[in-house]
Amino acid sequence: MFLSQFQTIGNNLFTRGMVSSENGNLSIRTGDNLVITRRGCRLEDISENDLIETGIYKNNRITPLASAELPVHRAIYQMTRAQAIVHAHPPHAVTLSLTEREIVPNPELISEICAVPVIGWGVKVIPGTLEAEIAGALRKNRIVLVRGHGSFAIGQLLEEAYNLTMALEESCQVSCLLKSIR
Repeated sequence: MFLSQFQTIGNNLFTRGMVSSENGNLSIRTGDNLVITRRGCRLEDISENDLIETGIYKNNRITPLASAELPVHRAIYQMTRAQAIVHAHPPHAVTLSLTEREIVPNPELISEICAVPVIGWGVKVIPGTLEAEIAGALRKNRIVLVRGHGSFAIGQLLEEAYNLTMALEESCQVSCLLKSIR
């Protein structure tokens, strides 16, 4: 039912360099459940077996197969009105997250995003952790960066979260290029 949405967004993220073969993950909310990509899923080639449906508030028998970022996705759905989440590793945004505590996208490139907070300073970032901080930041923002790790974007549709991810990365790419010529 949701397979084609996951396939389109997963393939777009991979072909645009926002994820490598086995990182990044996607999910959508379905009432008190969520559908999330499987642990180790190759986003460029998602199949029906790569989609895991589990509870937002409780585990079921297939929960162990879900992405390691499941605790973060659950917290986001519990604390926000998000219906879809894209977690990616956009290279220019991740690069800037190592030196900036907040990314302010160029308003000429991205009008729908104000400042993007960078969280995870002073801690070792492990996938599936910082869930309260990430979800809390997403109560005020539609996209956040985890220092040296990646972005979490929310929307009503996977496509909306994907578009935010791409807009942030494109703005960060311009920022990195500008810094390189100064």
